[in-house]
Amino acid sequence: MSKTYNIGVIGGDGTGPEVIREGIKVLNAAAALGGFKLEFTDYDFGGSRYLKTGEVLPDSALSDLARHSVLYLGAIGHPDVRPGILEKGILLRLRFELDMYINLRPVKLYPGVDCPLKDKGPKDIDFVVVRENTEGLYAGAGGFFKKGTSDEVAVQESINTRKGVERCIRYAFEYCKNRSKDKKLTLCGKTNVLTYAFDLWERAFYDVAKEYPDIKVDYAHVDAITMWFVKNPEWFDVIVTDNMFGDIITDLGAMIQGGMGIAAGGNINPAGTSMFEPIGGSAPKYAGKNIINPLAAICAGALMLKHLGEDTSADLIERAVMEVTGKHIKSLAAGNMGYSTTEAGDLVANYVAIL
Repeated sequence: MSKTYNIGVIGGDGTGPEVIREGIKVLNAAAALGGFKLEFTDYDFGGSRYLKTGEVLPDSALSDLARHSVLYLGAIGHPDVRPGILEKGILLRLRFELDMYINLRPVKLYPGVDCPLKDKGPKDIDFVVVRENTEGLYAGAGGFFKKGTSDEVAVQESINTRKGVERCIRYAFEYCKNRSKDKKLTLCGKTNVLTYAFDLWERAFYDVAKEYPDIKVDYAHVDAITMWFVKNPEWFDVIVTDNMFGDIITDLGAMIQGGMGIAAGGNINPAGTSMFEPIGGSAPKYAGKNIINPLAAICAGALMLKHLGEDTSADLIERAVMEVTGKHIKSLAAGNMGYSTTEAGDLVANYVAIL
């Protein structure tokens, strides 16, 4: 009997539903070959629903979404909704309340994709960032004193628990152990200035490292990491870091792998519901024009299959994307691919069927 996976789909705003449509097309092609079934349940959370009903993410919806082992997200962000309402009310709420404590960001340059770094190619850019996803500065601890006056004080605290830090680090070690590359894990921090938070991170890192003698470990300040991403990206295998630094360095990672049009990530609870998404925004100005690049959403689908244990099918999708970037797509930019959104999805699905 074939296995069936129930996937919650949040197409979201702008071009989100368009890229998710192509992702589902490719996922279904891979499932047909892989001998498993995919069932999709659509949810309409996003800017349009908020403007119509005033609801962002009802409590009842959270329990519905939690019944799925994985969620597939297109994009959140509407030009008529004030920034922060949807991002905090949907994205951050899902991450925090469903305890998606890992943000997983592969940074990989595919054949044919333009890289802004001189003399760097696919062999040089292939690493993964494991970002803690539920603590740090994003925990929301802090407040104002005398707000709106000349004596105003604003405080934002970084919350780091031993449990939260250690489980993230342990996930990174396990991921590094199972990744067929250099078996090297780098801690990214700022121990010379953030002497409390990263003292905890550093102690936990080297404590857990004792359990993984086959993995090489090292440390780098976050500012040095940003320099080396540009100068020597080939030095990295897996990087583990806190919420804020991870947010920053993964955007730099997206640029050196060719841009947001190819970058995908996962928000992971290893024992619960996880969510996978393209990293780029909702791009509302391109909505409905059938010109947006769907490859990042397709890559997010591959990450989702890998998380579900369907490694062969996930690898097949990635190889199909590499065929398309290497042989067909002229540019990752909307309107400049040389193909419509639908045609780009068809190309990947067709390669899945023949590789």
